[in-house]
Amino acid sequence: MNVNVAQPGKTRIGWIGTGVMGRWMCQHVMNKGYKAVVYNRSVEKAQPLLDQGAQLAASPKEVAEQSDMVFAIVGYPKDVREVFLGPQGVLAGSRAGMVVVDMTTSEPSLAVEIYEAAKARGVAALDAPVSGGDLGARNATLSIMIGGDAEAVAAVRPVLEAMGKTIVHQGPAGAGQHTKMVNQILISSTMIALCEGLLYAYKAGLNLETVLQSVSVGAAGSRSLDLYGPRLLKRDFEPGFYVEHFIKDMGIALAEAERMNLCLPGLALAKQLYEAVRAHGYGRKGTQALLLALEKINNVQRS
Repeated sequence: MNVNVAQPGKTRIGWIGTGVMGRWMCQHVMNKGYKAVVYNRSVEKAQPLLDQGAQLAASPKEVAEQSDMVFAIVGYPKDVREVFLGPQGVLAGSRAGMVVVDMTTSEPSLAVEIYEAAKARGVAALDAPVSGGDLGARNATLSIMIGGDAEAVAAVRPVLEAMGKTIVHQGPAGAGQHTKMVNQILISSTMIALCEGLLYAYKAGLNLETVLQSVSVGAAGSRSLDLYGPRLLKRDFEPGFYVEHFIKDMGIALAEAERMNLCLPGLALAKQLYEAVRAHGYGRKGTQALLLALEKINNVQRS
């Protein structure tokens, strides 16, 4: 399949989803010289991009009609399905030779479905979920995990390089989403350990800053500790990645594990703990808000 190759100054990028991460990702692409057509259900969230010259579309279909390649990062698999496969979706407005890229963390099976539907229209589809949270999006240091055809990956790589530092083609359609599930499984237990460790340090009367100084350079050090440790010390629970979206991801991973006859008890425990976080009203906080639920479980009162 012949596909259009991204070229700054010539290629018009379609972008769907301008939230915590999508806004920055699209902005980096525009800064590299690409014109953009954007769509977001809440128009005000697209305003920073409109102020920089992006054009607003009324639907994902309209985005595709006015673009050479389309990228999307939305919330849930149902949103992905609507954005790509719905009557006002991207494929409804697509043309042969286009590449469409879903950067949402979603279901591997849905990625394959979109790939097949796109292929029938002469369109290449990639699943390219990302890791790095809001800071990675803001700093253009995301890790991008890609499933789909190599030709399409090469065509969009110049755009992806505007957003991320680690860009890896993992295999056929769905492989990017499977790789993101690995990422989420690793993060889930790591965040439990981080929050429990800091809660222990607090109850032991230790200075949390000096504790992090000591443990971050040894075997206990991790990227999660580096990113979220300082936020937890400041009791900053604002989202780099929403709790409710993390629960969605863990649910996808558990369903895939069941399909593969895998028992992942650590992941199951993490999901239950995060369900408690949501039950306490913190679903729209960042994943580090797990600490708040653990404090409630242990009757630890902190301001």
